[in-house]
Amino acid sequence: QVQLVESGGGLVQAGGSLRLSCAASGRTFSSSAMGWFRQAPGKEREFVAAISWSGDSTYYTDSVKGRFTISRDNAKNTVYLQMNSLKPGDTAVYYCAVAKYYSGTYMHLPSMYADWGQGTQVTVSS
Repeated sequence: QVQLVESGGGLVQAGGSLRLSCAASGRTFSSSAMGWFRQAPGKEREFVAAISWSGDSTYYTDSVKGRFTISRDNAKNTVYLQMNSLKPGDTAVYYCAVAKYYSGTYMHLPSMYADWGQGTQVTVSS
């Protein structure tokens, strides 16, 4: 089991930027793909981005492509989500998760992930 702790959320104006961090503890982090999901009040959990264990492959949902960037630093056991050009529609609780394995276009499926963090709130004002 991998323990995950998200941080970096907050209140920003539309058009602003925010970087989320997900610190992981556990022996499997460096060999595991990672993902970010988000959930707004009353909404379904939504896939945001995923990254392979090496960081060479990434996958984004269309709504954030070109604005968000997922990255990782295996030496620090940390995965990041850089969010630029934020919109009010990005407001949600953001969760990081450990994938069972990287499988290209299947990374948007929650069933691909084994462990989840507690989440960090991101609020974007108009």
